[in-house]
Amino acid sequence: MGKRLYDIELMKIELAKIYEAGLIDRQVFMQAELVLRREHRLEMEREHGEKTSGD
Repeated sequence: MGKRLYDIELMKIELAKIYEAGLIDRQVFMQAELVLRREHRLEMEREHGEKTSGD
């Protein structure tokens, strides 16, 4: 797993803890979760593209 993917995964964990602690509301949590999911998907696609183009 690339460093950026690791960072995104860590942010998702931290975001969940912040939400569970009641520091952010559900709407903010959901918006942030969507952003992180999108960034994770884009990074996976980027890494996959680099691996296939390097062959």
